[in-house]
Amino acid sequence: MGKRDFYEVLGVSKEATKEEIKKAYRQQALKFHPDKNPGDKKAEENFKEAAEAYEILSNDEKKARYDRYGHAGMGNGANGGFSGHNMTMDDIFSSFGDIFGDAFGGFGGFGGARRGGGRRVNKGSNLRVKVKLSLQEIANGAEKKIKVTKYDTCDSCSGTGAADSSSISTCSTCHGTGHVTRIANTMLGQMQTSSVCPSCGGDGKTITKKCTHCYGEGIIQKEDIIKINIPAGVGKGMQMTVNGKGNAARRGGINGDLLVVIDEEEHSELIREGNDLIYNLFISIPDAVLGTHVEVPTVDNNVKIKIEPGTQPGKILRLRGKGLPEVNGYGRGDLLVNVNVWIPKNVNKDESKIFEKFRESDSFTPNPDKNDKGFFERMRGYFE
Repeated sequence: MGKRDFYEVLGVSKEATKEEIKKAYRQQALKFHPDKNPGDKKAEENFKEAAEAYEILSNDEKKARYDRYGHAGMGNGANGGFSGHNMTMDDIFSSFGDIFGDAFGGFGGFGGARRGGGRRVNKGSNLRVKVKLSLQEIANGAEKKIKVTKYDTCDSCSGTGAADSSSISTCSTCHGTGHVTRIANTMLGQMQTSSVCPSCGGDGKTITKKCTHCYGEGIIQKEDIIKINIPAGVGKGMQMTVNGKGNAARRGGINGDLLVVIDEEEHSELIREGNDLIYNLFISIPDAVLGTHVEVPTVDNNVKIKIEPGTQPGKILRLRGKGLPEVNGYGRGDLLVNVNVWIPKNVNKDESKIFEKFRESDSFTPNPDKNDKGFFERMRGYFE
């Protein structure tokens, strides 16, 4: 069963404002929050589904791509896209918990924003790479292996930043929550504020002896080979997201994402125009007059087409379905063959005599309404 439409998930129209989308997501998240529906797998899936919809529709660039290409334009989770169903709860709480403000004690008053004792969840930064594809790869889809240098979890300390487990202790300031709460008396009464713990920086823990490999950061630079599947029909400038393949977060947390920007290699013969392909075909004057069969290139191979006798320069021959596929998998563009008649710049004496006879022939006098059925047979002798 395919994914539901994101607008349907949140119960909003395509014309909904950002504030309306935010409000609708808040309502769905409160309704299906796992702490409010313990053990209810369906509610958890609905919760993730709403987070996925909000992730896309709250971002102008992602929303525009979704409106144009649908779910296919978002990729497919780990192989290049967005998927709230692949998110962990900490991903969701870390990314969207702030839309609820403090009125509900973090994420809806159910402990979500700081799950696991209230400690905030770190997220690594995103990486951006550009991938250049040939026209054939765009037509058929491609699997690419990308070499990147990024921050990854330190193997020596498993990302803790500590030399050993005995070097880690609970922060005495925030008692492991990662934040501190202050109550101030004002003329309006008591006001409660919450902020990141100044002692541990929100980690909830302190380190007495740092790891000598990562110097207490929990991350080190490494080279990594990332395999991604790019769907057919993508276009230049389109951006895909590979979840969790960006930089690791210092001292634990969730990884950032890998943003893949699509670029295109120019084809030696074919020109892309949306999902259509254009080929400029040049034929000789005799072939235009008498007709012929020629081969023209497509993305995958050559195909033979017929040039009718009397074909005029500028005629467009359309080969249905020989273009590029839609990125959402529905339909395919065409190959448009633009017929050009090649006019020679230099001819020999014998050729000049032939063209002089053409000049004298009434059949070569421009007259679109003229229909001389015997013309082609009379002219054939000049070329044979």
